[in-house]
Amino acid sequence: MSKSINYYRRRITRYLTSTLIKTKNEIPVDLPEGFEFKKILISRPNHRLGNLLLITPILEEIAINYPNCKVDIFAKGGLANILFSEYKNVNTIYELPRKPFKAIIKYLWIWIKLKSKSYDLVINVVQGSSSGKIAVKIANAKYKLYNTTIETLKNSISDYSHMAKNTVYNLRNLVDKSSIKTNTVPCLDLKLSLDELEKGKVLLDKYIQNKKGKTILLFTYATGAKCYSKDWWNNFYNSLINEFNDYNIIEILPVENVSQINFKAPSFYSKDVREIAAFIANADIFIGADSGIMHLASASLTTTLGLFSRTNPMIYQPYCNNSMAIDTRIKNHNDIVEIIKSKLGLVYDLA
Repeated sequence: MSKSINYYRRRITRYLTSTLIKTKNEIPVDLPEGFEFKKILISRPNHRLGNLLLITPILEEIAINYPNCKVDIFAKGGLANILFSEYKNVNTIYELPRKPFKAIIKYLWIWIKLKSKSYDLVINVVQGSSSGKIAVKIANAKYKLYNTTIETLKNSISDYSHMAKNTVYNLRNLVDKSSIKTNTVPCLDLKLSLDELEKGKVLLDKYIQNKKGKTILLFTYATGAKCYSKDWWNNFYNSLINEFNDYNIIEILPVENVSQINFKAPSFYSKDVREIAAFIANADIFIGADSGIMHLASASLTTTLGLFSRTNPMIYQPYCNNSMAIDTRIKNHNDIVEIIKSKLGLVYDLA
C-alpha cells in the first residue's frame, strides 16, 4: 500500500512541477551595490543521510560570503536538526514528515509555514527534486535559484556535476563570480565539536588498546545494488589483514546490524550519527561503498575512500582531506590496497 501511495505522490508532484514551473537557464542577477543576502531558504525535502550532508558545502559557502545571513532549511524526516546543529548560520529547519499520508495535517502545515515567510533568496539544491522546485516556486523571495544546469559552467568546470559542488557554482554564477571570496568549494563538514571529538577518541581507544598502528575503518554495507557481495568483502578483508597486520581494522556497522564479513573484525555499532562521525574522525582512513555513511565519513574530515560500481562517482565522490573515489569495475583488491598505502603515507601517493 505504501509503495502505491508513494508512486502516486511522486506522479502528482512531477505533474505539479511541470505545470507550475517553467525552468530557465540561471543568469546573474542585478544586485544593488553593497547588497548582502540576509535571509536564505535552502530547499532539500529529502530524509536520506547522504543527501542532507551534501548540502553542507552550500551552507559553508553562505557563511563565508554572507556572515550576517541566516539560513532556513526545508527538509524531510528528523535528521536535519541533528546534522546541522553546529551550523551557526542555520536558523529554522522545516522538516516534512517522511510519510506524509500518515501525518497529512503536519505535512500541509509545514507547507503553509513555508509560504508565510519571506526571503532574499531561495535555492533548490538538486535539479531533479520536484518537491524542491515546488518549494522554490511557492516561497516568497525576491531571487530564486532553481539550480538548472548551466551549459557554460558544465563545459568549463570539471567537477561541476558533483551534487555538493553544483549548487555552489550556480550560486556564484547567480551573484557574479567576481564577488565571491573563495575559489575552492567547501568540504562536507558536520562541524563536530571538541567535546564530540574527545568522546569519539575515547570510544576508539577502547578498540585499539595497546596497538600502535594506524586505524582503518570499513563499512561493508550499502543499499540495493551498491552493496558489494560477501565474497567481495571477505576477499578484500583478507587482503587487508595480510598487508596491514599491525594496524587496527574496525568495522562500522549499519543500523541493520549486519556485516558482509560476518563480524570477523572488531565492530562498532551506534544509532547516533554524530557519535559515529566522531568515532570515524579519530581514525586514519575510512573505506566503504557509496552510501550515507560514506558521506558521513567525509563530513567527519577523515580520509575517505568511496567504492563505486553502480552510481556515478563524478556526482557523489568524496573529496577533501585526501579522499577519493575508486571505481571497482577497473580497480581490483590489490589496486585498492596500494591506494590505501599511498593515503596512509606508506608509499609515494600516485592516486
